[in-house]
Amino acid sequence: MGVDTNYTDDHLNRTTVRQVTERCYLPMNELLLSLIKRHEGALRVSFSLSGTAVEQMRQYAPEALESFRRLAETGAVEFVAETYSHSLSSITSPEEFKKEVELHTAMTEEVFGQRPTTFRNTEMIYSDAIGEAVSQMGFTAMITEGAKHILGWKSPNYLYANAINPRLKLLLRNARLSDDLRYRFSDRTWNEWPLTADKYLSWIMADNNQGDVINMFLDYETFGYHQNADTGIFDFFSHFIDKALNEGIEFGTPKSVIERFQPVSVLHIPYAISWTDEERDLTAWFGNELQNEAISKLYAQRDKVYAANNDEFFHVWRILQNSNHFYYMSTKWFSDNSVANVNPYGSPYEAFINYMNVLSDFIRRLEA
Repeated sequence: MGVDTNYTDDHLNRTTVRQVTERCYLPMNELLLSLIKRHEGALRVSFSLSGTAVEQMRQYAPEALESFRRLAETGAVEFVAETYSHSLSSITSPEEFKKEVELHTAMTEEVFGQRPTTFRNTEMIYSDAIGEAVSQMGFTAMITEGAKHILGWKSPNYLYANAINPRLKLLLRNARLSDDLRYRFSDRTWNEWPLTADKYLSWIMADNNQGDVINMFLDYETFGYHQNADTGIFDFFSHFIDKALNEGIEFGTPKSVIERFQPVSVLHIPYAISWTDEERDLTAWFGNELQNEAISKLYAQRDKVYAANNDEFFHVWRILQNSNHFYYMSTKWFSDNSVANVNPYGSPYEAFINYMNVLSDFIRRLEA
């Protein structure tokens, strides 16, 4: 502290981005491109790429970014807005939330040639108030979690509307079908293993008879990184798309879906939800004193950052907001054990100490 201002582990960042690029981004983007061409644009997909992810691709894997650009040029891919830094600003700072979204929208236009009309918040965090704020920013749709404790007897396979501003349409993730690929695909203890394209298509068609639209949303790294190529995930996906289109299943981007269907009702979500762990709440980031102290101290610096008006400070400010920093500080036990699987630190306490050292040094520089 007070000596070195290089806060990032460039070696680990480069290694991770290169691994994900080689195992997921390049092979999966190539597969999607070939499927889109083979089916003459009938396959449609959407992506939510944070500004942080785009920056890292620019720095460590420009060929990955170029492969996403080629997908954008097909006209079959929609790029969805989110917070630039994959931040928690929608919970902590309305002003910063708006700024983050503006930055991300501008980046998406510049890099992919699209101005987003659909919004996906960090970790799918959503509430009535957040939806209203997103609507005020000009978005017509938002993607969030089809959480059981919110839906009750309702199905996630319909469009819904924001409870405060019904003009904002809600697309709810079908958690079961998404997580069959995200977590269970290669789990040999799963009673449905192995998952074949025919079996998965039969589940899709059964659900399709009970709604208007099935929203599949999962970490892109599922393909080739979390589910290795040797699990058969790429072959499975290719066969599934071919069979689904042959059976008359239609694929749509969020924009095309909300133009086709109308909401069946408003959905009241007074308290924020997310797509993380069994509770589908915010405790993965706000669940202990370590996390709350780090988050409060970070956002207390906002006025100083903007007053300094320094490009380097803004860059550090954005990096420090990434939600993963606080996720690594979680002391919860996750049913999917996801924190343990991705945490680069030995413990939540190491994550907290490292983060607070960096933040303290940053504050020292702000106040110098």
